[in-house]
Amino acid sequence: MNLSYISLLLSIVLLLFLYFLKIKKVSFGIRVLTAMLLGIAIGAVFKKDALIIEPVGKIFVGLIKMVVIPLIFTSIISSITALNNPNQLKRIALKTILLLLITTALASVIGIAAAVSFNLGSGLQFAKDSAFKAREIPSFAKVLIDMIPSNPIASMAEGKTIPTIVFSIFIALAIIIEENRKPKSTKPVTDFINAFAKIMYRITKIIIKLAPYGVFALMASISAEYGLSTLIPLGKVIIAVYLACLLQVIIVHAGLVALIVRINPLRFFKSIYPAQLVAFTTQSSYGTLPVTIKSLIGRTKISEKIASFVAPIGATVGMNACGGLYPAIAAVFVANVFNISLNTNDYLMIIAATTLGSIGIAGVPGTASIAATVVLSTLGLPLEGLAMLLGIDVIIDMARTATNVTGASVAALIVAASENEFDREAFNNSKLDELELNTV
Repeated sequence: MNLSYISLLLSIVLLLFLYFLKIKKVSFGIRVLTAMLLGIAIGAVFKKDALIIEPVGKIFVGLIKMVVIPLIFTSIISSITALNNPNQLKRIALKTILLLLITTALASVIGIAAAVSFNLGSGLQFAKDSAFKAREIPSFAKVLIDMIPSNPIASMAEGKTIPTIVFSIFIALAIIIEENRKPKSTKPVTDFINAFAKIMYRITKIIIKLAPYGVFALMASISAEYGLSTLIPLGKVIIAVYLACLLQVIIVHAGLVALIVRINPLRFFKSIYPAQLVAFTTQSSYGTLPVTIKSLIGRTKISEKIASFVAPIGATVGMNACGGLYPAIAAVFVANVFNISLNTNDYLMIIAATTLGSIGIAGVPGTASIAATVVLSTLGLPLEGLAMLLGIDVIIDMARTATNVTGASVAALIVAASENEFDREAFNNSKLDELELNTV
């Protein structure tokens, strides 16, 4: 029998096994983790023949992306109109941006430390990848212009999050102003938006229930497509990126949660575990957004208005790993490959470029590549050096995305706590061991 069909039949059996675990009420997190491991095993055993299951993973990712734009649009409007206080809105926005930039700067420091400690790139000879094409760096002025949607509907159709956020904020502010002038004049609109937001949350819950099956297919296709021959030569880079991401979570994220919010970091990470898992497997902060928002509201016990406002911004601005950590590692790697010595001023330049650049590249597709290109150009390093990292980009992007989502969730928690929008008692008393999808 054809190996592809054997792979398909075995995959169907394993998918039924995952459904059996659901019937037995095995926790959602365990089922997703099991799906991830089974998918890796199928891909490793059957290699290219396992790609027959790939459409299932793509459909799952497509379903998640389907709800992102309408969810952003409705949740931001409903959260801002719920604030009904322009001063509070300013505070929340300022705190969010500052937290994302500070954590991105710290991620850059950790990235530099990891790259230097592993002496990444040293001893490697430059091997140009024919698939590599240097990404064009958009000017800061162009990025600012592109943030304003000249055609909001077109921006939504194209899946552009920043223009959608900007348009949503304008609508919300207009509703608040009009409501203050003529009370209840906008009630039909706000009622519709709030009801539509609830519908989007319901659709999100339905899609999240499919996560174990989608994750299985995604990991099977990734494992099948990227074998050991791709990973071994750049194994140190993979280890360095994963270690740096782990340090960012343990030192920076856990530190902020413990010192500022004063709650158990492990309990917090357990509350956002569904979002971290989906981020790791889909490699998309943008695609994980619905899960992030629902985890923050249902499990971390952050108010809906804070979670719905901060999480979308955190999925496009800052991005600790893609905007800070990875570009720093890439810069040191490329410098070592080309035998270019970096000094203290260069390292400071890397930190500044990643922090400020994380604002300038907001909403630009291929954030990690653009961010790395910005840093390399700032230091005058050869852009061609990024070609050597293309083969492992998918592998390291899983850790990067999970770290991005964790950073955005930490920012949401700190902002919520500072605004008394975090139910500490409910969080401490909730049973996180039992992940019920009516809270996710």
